[in-house]
Amino acid sequence: MLIVGTSLTAGLGLDPDSAYPALLQRKLDSAGVIYRVVNAGFSGETSAGALRRLDWLLRDSASVVMIETGANDGLRGQDVDSTRATLQAIVRRVKTTLPNARILLVQMESPPNLGERYTTAFRAMFPTVAREEGVTLVPFLLDGVAGVPELNQGDGIHPNSIGSVIVAENVFRAVLPILQRR
Repeated sequence: MLIVGTSLTAGLGLDPDSAYPALLQRKLDSAGVIYRVVNAGFSGETSAGALRRLDWLLRDSASVVMIETGANDGLRGQDVDSTRATLQAIVRRVKTTLPNARILLVQMESPPNLGERYTTAFRAMFPTVAREEGVTLVPFLLDGVAGVPELNQGDGIHPNSIGSVIVAENVFRAVLPILQRR
């Protein structure tokens, strides 16, 4: 399982063993689900950056590719239509390169300071792309963690080690049924 992601996936500010992909690996192992989780998170990356490095990331085979990107686009107030087109390009590139891979797109949210209109459009972008491209939408990565000071590092954006456990559980609950069917 390849996880293409941002600093949230990379585990910015955490020991690598405390980042949610490492915790997810342990949860899958404990559940007897045989998958190797590959953390391809890159701090600060926008969806355009993910698209640029995608060919390199897809050089090895993966039966499941989870795409966690777009949060930095939202933090920067980038045009939603542009981000949507980039997400679609990422999904299509994965489909072309790994036609048998199951693709998961992670719901992300934008900060509310950009206004209700932007926030609503940004939120709707992920299910729209998932539906149009026929991929599985994974619920909001930071559900139960975003905006909770005691679950985040000092920047208020990146989960601390306790928040990372919750993120790993969020992902585990979303992907377990999918992985068990493969």
